[in-house]
Amino acid sequence: MLKYLKKYWLFFILAPIFMVGEVSMDLLQPRLMGQIVDEGVLGLSHGGVGDLGLVINTGLKMIGLVLFGCFCGIMSGVFANLCSQNYGNDIRKDAFRRVMSFSFEQTDRFSTGSLITRVTNDITQVQNLVTQCIRGFVRTFLLFAGGIVCMLTLDLSFGVVVACALPLIVACVIFFIAKANPMFTVLQEKLDKVNNVMQENVAGARVVKAYVKEEYEKGRFGAANGELVGTQLDVLLLFSYMTPIMNIILNVSVVAVIKVGAIEVGNGGVTPGDVMAAITYISQILNAVMRMTMIFQTVSRGVASGKRIKEVLDCEPSIKGGSFAGDTAVKGKVEFRNVSFSYPNMGEKKVISDFSLTINPGETFGILGATGCGKSSLVNLIPRFYDATQGEVLVDDVNVKDYTLGALRGKIAVALQKSEIFSTSIRENIAWGKPDAAEAEIRRAADVAQASEFIDSKEDGLDTQVTQGGHSLSGGQKQRVAISRAVLKDAEILIFDDTTSALDLKTEARLYEELKREYGGTTKIIIAQRIASVKDADRIAVIENGRLAACGSHDELMENSAIYRDIYDSQLKR
Repeated sequence: MLKYLKKYWLFFILAPIFMVGEVSMDLLQPRLMGQIVDEGVLGLSHGGVGDLGLVINTGLKMIGLVLFGCFCGIMSGVFANLCSQNYGNDIRKDAFRRVMSFSFEQTDRFSTGSLITRVTNDITQVQNLVTQCIRGFVRTFLLFAGGIVCMLTLDLSFGVVVACALPLIVACVIFFIAKANPMFTVLQEKLDKVNNVMQENVAGARVVKAYVKEEYEKGRFGAANGELVGTQLDVLLLFSYMTPIMNIILNVSVVAVIKVGAIEVGNGGVTPGDVMAAITYISQILNAVMRMTMIFQTVSRGVASGKRIKEVLDCEPSIKGGSFAGDTAVKGKVEFRNVSFSYPNMGEKKVISDFSLTINPGETFGILGATGCGKSSLVNLIPRFYDATQGEVLVDDVNVKDYTLGALRGKIAVALQKSEIFSTSIRENIAWGKPDAAEAEIRRAADVAQASEFIDSKEDGLDTQVTQGGHSLSGGQKQRVAISRAVLKDAEILIFDDTTSALDLKTEARLYEELKREYGGTTKIIIAQRIASVKDADRIAVIENGRLAACGSHDELMENSAIYRDIYDSQLKR
């Protein structure tokens, strides 16, 4: 995913450059403090007489260097954040764009909660990784390397302390990082599970309350959250062991520096100021290693999250558009040629088997059958929500796989039984498929869908705000808004997938009368459970176990189809 950094190369370079300035100021401070001690206080070069002027001048120089280092640190932080935040923003938009291109099959495979985690938390972890790499890592490495060099320039004897302490620190870091690294992938998976439970309960709140399952769902969420917390605690507990061990090594090293320094001062090899500087440098060196440990923790988590994001970005849409986006002489024709279909997770079990049927332009076509017989699966093949396993689906005499997805779906308007309503105004919900629609067009679509009556009864009319998921509307109102949206699109083919199930028969009858009058040239495919919804269609297909059992007008089916007569008798015969 490094290609996303190319746009921000300048920020990527400036952040570590300014960090070099900040660290350089930090490395100069101990040596200046040593001068104050040796010359300003002890007066080693002046017979033991201190020099207050040197103390003041060196002190002011130190303050100036600190201010300059502060400026460099601020600028480094600014550029690092500009780089990481823009980097994360680009990845998040690309990841969301890729998710929007997924087929239903791919979305189901990842799960909604996991996709939410990947597009939010995982990308945040990768942003932190970038920040640490161009700021935190540079700082700690320079403090570590620079501290060693500065310490050795004071006296080579101090290098013995570093040589003894460093292997212990490195061994400690490697051990704890190796233990923690696998936990971060598990941690993100546990977060997926929490998000899944949360998403299901927010979306299904009415069902949970209707079945008084609040306590059960609290327990389910508690279990998922407990697993997340448990994994987090395992990671934190592991690193909680590391901190005191590192502190012990640090403090022992400081004592060793004091001891070596005392010996060298006695031998005349170093000055007390050098010892003080050496103590500061050893602290900087070992603290840099400790900070490096925390950076490795961020890096490990970022790498784990990066792999999960890459899975999304590298997942090619299973349904890709063709190249045809031209016009066709025929408008509104749908044809199934020997179509069979199986869902990816169902093995060889076929939902649709050897299905052949032609729906003519401008025809009102009903599809009837028992629950689970394959009605919705069949029409899902028309806009390519799924692809047929065998056979061909044609729209306007062109194979649906040859169309660009935009061109194909531009010919089709779909209204589903489960109406997807967005948390915006009724007007925007209706105009979703045609944002530039005029007021008169929106009103006309609402009239056809029999939605105007309930819309006008609301205080704000079309500008009434709808709550998330459309919970402020009844089932019938949501369906009518969804039907208005489909009608407004003014597509060649209009698919109603059991969209009128929440409407009373009188409202449904008026809807179909308006559709016939206003959209007589539009091909209308109506999937229904009720014969009353389709009996006035030009033709009706009866589906049984994924196969075409019968097809004809209502009268023809009453005469020739035993299945249709059984459904009619069970629903309408008195």
